[in-house]
Amino acid sequence: MKAKSLMIQGTGSSVGKSLIVTALCRIFHQDGFRVAPFKSQNMALNSFITKEGLEMGRAQVAQAEAARKEPDVNMNPILLKPTADVNCQVIVKGKVYKNMSAKEYCDFKPYLREVVAESYRKLAMDNDIVVIEGAGSPAEINLREGDIVNMGMAEIADAPVILVGDIDKGGVFASLTGTMLLLNHAERRRIKGVLINKFRGDVEILKPGIYELERIIKRPNLGVVPYMDVRIDDEDGSHDRLGFKSGAEHKIDVKVIRLPHISNFTDFNPLECQEDVALNYVAFSNEIGEPDVLIIPGSKNTLADLQFIRNRGIDKKIFEVHRKGGIIIGICGGFQMLGKEIHDPYHVESDLEYCNGLGLIDGKTIFSRDKVTTQVKARINVNIGPFEGLQGVEVEGYEIHMGETVIDAEVSPLVLITERLEDEVYIPDGAVSDNGRVFGTYIHGIFDNMVFTRAFLNNIRKNKGWDPLEIETKSYREIKDREYDRLAEIVRESVDMDSIYKIIGLY
Repeated sequence: MKAKSLMIQGTGSSVGKSLIVTALCRIFHQDGFRVAPFKSQNMALNSFITKEGLEMGRAQVAQAEAARKEPDVNMNPILLKPTADVNCQVIVKGKVYKNMSAKEYCDFKPYLREVVAESYRKLAMDNDIVVIEGAGSPAEINLREGDIVNMGMAEIADAPVILVGDIDKGGVFASLTGTMLLLNHAERRRIKGVLINKFRGDVEILKPGIYELERIIKRPNLGVVPYMDVRIDDEDGSHDRLGFKSGAEHKIDVKVIRLPHISNFTDFNPLECQEDVALNYVAFSNEIGEPDVLIIPGSKNTLADLQFIRNRGIDKKIFEVHRKGGIIIGICGGFQMLGKEIHDPYHVESDLEYCNGLGLIDGKTIFSRDKVTTQVKARINVNIGPFEGLQGVEVEGYEIHMGETVIDAEVSPLVLITERLEDEVYIPDGAVSDNGRVFGTYIHGIFDNMVFTRAFLNNIRKNKGWDPLEIETKSYREIKDREYDRLAEIVRESVDMDSIYKIIGLY
């Protein structure tokens, strides 16, 4: 039987579409339905590698987890990863197709319609409900022709639509009304109701506005969802958590450099979950202070982001933190920056062919045309500094990179990879300084391994003269699953689920 469908569209970007879809996936699963998320085209630098070695958007991975489904590249068949203001890497069904300008992609988009339709049909055959997420706003009328992500996708799936507005930004009644006004007759017919998201305060005060909104747009308001602080992986860098927060006193002070092309910042969500960690994202040297840990994250444009670090004097601060005994970590692109040299002979990232690295690790990176996308299992290879007692501990994660880093023979690799795509291997990865206070790796998700992460943090506590924090070590998957349940509970209490089931056609 073909699945029922429901599409969540928004009045703009970052109004909370991804979170609402995640909540509905968990609610429908709790209610006994086989459910899958779907987003035809996603533009994001946070991505994930499936068991098959295919790349997809991180938001759809979170939604799949909420639905208790294995992430499937058909849930996000088109992924766009910006490399510059007007260029992006186009990934089709989990594999790199090519880099394109905005105009080239617009010309190419009609050919993707069948790719998108085929992926949706596969999900529809295996599920009771497919919850579809739109992108941006359906009111972007300049993009109506050839659309495959908003009303064009709703047409492909013949899906009813719920429109979400963000009241936290202000002007929610105007944005909902204006969006309806800019839709054509057929598009308006698809919209069956609206949701007001991210509300803070007393809903009673909002009711007169809701009544007037319903009178104007002739659609019911299906609920008012409160502003939620839930720890769920984000789609891009627009989330509030990338802002600066105070409060590092009596905690391990972790700073992450907020690069212009930061990717996979979800790597650090497990650190944020730790009660003895204060984690902040910083974009200026004067925000760094004297942290215990300073992280250079992944990047979709390593050379440009390294230049950003130098232009803002952040490189000098990195060296200062290192001299004062802080730990410097590089993940993926950040690992590449830690080395002495970066070579780009094929101009994978830019017109530059060579750039000096930060020189904190004796190694060099050479970019290649081919992209490595694989899940891995590995063992920690060292027993020094913050890794004391960790040698041999198993970790798992995934790699996404277009270069290889060669380290000097005297430098210790951080881990030994024992499994790639379920094949047994023996491959060194990463690098560690002699005292363990500088290290890098290509493995995204290394901090998801909570036994490793908790021991690593306790070694930092020991170095600060603090007692170890003895707490029950839950897996990060358990922590996230609990958050999906909490999210579902909040949304279920806030929206008219009976009406949503009627809109879908199940009641």
